[in-house]
Amino acid sequence: MAMGDIAFNLLIFFVILARAHDDSHLQWDPATTKIVEPSGAAKASLLIDMDNKVYLNGQPIGIAQISSEVGEILGETKAGERTVLLKVHKDVPAMFFQPVIEGISEAGGDLVHVLEKQKE
Repeated sequence: MAMGDIAFNLLIFFVILARAHDDSHLQWDPATTKIVEPSGAAKASLLIDMDNKVYLNGQPIGIAQISSEVGEILGETKAGERTVLLKVHKDVPAMFFQPVIEGISEAGGDLVHVLEKQKE
């Protein structure tokens, strides 16, 4: 009887491991600019990867949920401390990142678009 329980628990363990989601596959190649200013600390971070998928703090999220989820994270934070980082892969078309910008705005976030300095 005990061997059956152990085998069942091991089976469940390996099934859970097989379904675990690894965020290391996110590929983001940032846009570049000549002048870059530091942004400071952020309450939330949104990333749009090369497959046009949106992630909030590393977790997948739908466009329709951005406003409510970011608003929940920001809570009652005072103005000037409501920073939300937006990281967009350089090849993502505007039709994918404009709704994200609108969602951040609706949530009352202070948008900071993350860019890298151009190499000279």
